[in-house]
Amino acid sequence: MRLSTKAKELIDGKNFGSVTTLMQDGSPQVAPLWIDREGDTIILNTTRSRQRTKNLRRDQRVAITVFDQGNPYSNVSIRGKAIEITEEGAEEHIDRMSMKYLGKPYPYEDRTPKDPRVLIRVEAERIHEEM
Repeated sequence: MRLSTKAKELIDGKNFGSVTTLMQDGSPQVAPLWIDREGDTIILNTTRSRQRTKNLRRDQRVAITVFDQGNPYSNVSIRGKAIEITEEGAEEHIDRMSMKYLGKPYPYEDRTPKDPRVLIRVEAERIHEEM
């Protein structure tokens, strides 16, 4: 599914995504994340050991809400599935995301070789917009 213009604008902006995955017992697990996209594919950057990564390896379903930081009543909610989880390009990508959100490269001291970063590519299946 193609992302709407509003979804693209919110993802491209300095807005956080609330990412919901499913625990093994079916309960939701939610975390705020930096969010990015390549065309109509949503990109999440996290680490291999995070619960969201484990959840998405087991169950691809994911829900993401992106709020406009200037007006949280303006938001987009996306339901979809993780179509790829890869370490390839994740370290370079976290630097780009850090520049977007913090204005500087990702801190070296926050990098953990024992827990490598991963990119999670998400394909949207449903989109709902507010305001």
